[in-house]
Amino acid sequence: MTDPTGLEQARTKMTEAGVAPAAIETFTRFYHLLQAGETGLIREGDIDPLVDIPNRAELAIGDDEAAAALGRTAMLKLNGGLGTSMGMDQAKSLLPVRSAPTSGEPGAEPEMLTFLDIIVGQVRAARQATGARLPLLFMNSFRTRDDSLAALERYPDLAVDGLPVDFLQNREPKLLSADLTPVTWEQDPDLEWCPPGHGDLYPALHASGVVVALLDAGFRYMCVSNSDNLGATPDATIAGWFAASGAPYAAELCRKTPADVKGGQLVVRKSDGRIVQRETAQTHPDDVAISLDATRHPFFHTNNLWFDLEALAAELERTSGVLELPLIRNDKTVDPADATSPEVVQIESAMGAAVAVFEGATAIEVERSRFLPVKTTNDLLVLRSDVYDLTSDYRLEAQALAPLVDLDKRYYKLIEPFTERFAAGAPSLRDADSLTVQGDWTFGPGVRVEGKASLAGDGGTVPDGATVGPDGF
Repeated sequence: MTDPTGLEQARTKMTEAGVAPAAIETFTRFYHLLQAGETGLIREGDIDPLVDIPNRAELAIGDDEAAAALGRTAMLKLNGGLGTSMGMDQAKSLLPVRSAPTSGEPGAEPEMLTFLDIIVGQVRAARQATGARLPLLFMNSFRTRDDSLAALERYPDLAVDGLPVDFLQNREPKLLSADLTPVTWEQDPDLEWCPPGHGDLYPALHASGVVVALLDAGFRYMCVSNSDNLGATPDATIAGWFAASGAPYAAELCRKTPADVKGGQLVVRKSDGRIVQRETAQTHPDDVAISLDATRHPFFHTNNLWFDLEALAAELERTSGVLELPLIRNDKTVDPADATSPEVVQIESAMGAAVAVFEGATAIEVERSRFLPVKTTNDLLVLRSDVYDLTSDYRLEAQALAPLVDLDKRYYKLIEPFTERFAAGAPSLRDADSLTVQGDWTFGPGVRVEGKASLAGDGGTVPDGATVGPDGF
């Protein structure tokens, strides 16, 4: 029997920690769903695939129309992630990604740029090219805010018209799986808390007053994306299309490739014809195979979203920031690094699920270049390699098809050992179809990877300038 005081304990804990009232009420709604046995699963038999959407590459948006829309657009980056899956304990956006061009001075070492540096560079370049004010805001978590704001101090020109550079997402207590009471973890009390998923965007926006501030400053649209996706650059064409559509909300979708085995997707609910989002965690085990079938569900969700700020402000006001999003139950251990620590439930939601909330919401197919997330060190190696060039306007331009990289998790999963094994830099991957590494291998400088390359055995050192192919080097 669920402890009847579990919710009361959780609400008290959140109140004493200064969590926003809208976030507490959102948590309360989800808690009741959890008690009722809600799983948030969306069965395949209850939906139809979403297939008929416009394609960005085929849009005919005039330059003036596009520029006018971008001039009324703000960029928002979700920056609450710590990169714990890669062994990080600070904002993932502070991870070095690419080297900047050298100063031209003899012997000058190239500066390593983080996600944050590149995002700022993209926005500043777009401002310079278009004249748009283009505010850039970050939704930080209580564990990423201080470091991120310190890193942004090197860009004093970033703030626009007195708008905030950031606002804080909420936090909620992890619940013991046994009785749904807030967990206590004296070894590290911070681990008693978790972020509520990116669906927390809405109560956090309501609590911060950011949407009203943007409207008061003359902005009408907002593009939201993850800070680890450097492909989600300012885009005047999409802004022009969205403004002309009159839609309150739009999601960017990409066509699936063999590499796309995870991620949310938009589907059409049979009961009412509304577009809804189905996350991986909301897919029944029996439906996983068909959900990944590109012939039935050709698109996946990039987590790049567009909002009409007037429609968003009206919905936040109507609901006091408590949007009726589906529950996502996430089962974990209180210490993610200790599988023997107590089992807990994290209550989460997805911001993309709001597609069902906004009547008239729509979607658009975008190029793969707008989806370059880094979730693992496999992704990081590709992004650091010569598969991409960093342009003068801080865009990552693909020079080849990105290969499938599969590094031995025993030696490469965490960022520190990964960095040690690629201390000389990423190998050339432009001529690679795939790279599979089994064993503990350290890569020397100037290594090239070609075709369907693999390394096996116990490990060793890949020599300087070696070429790795299907049979090793």
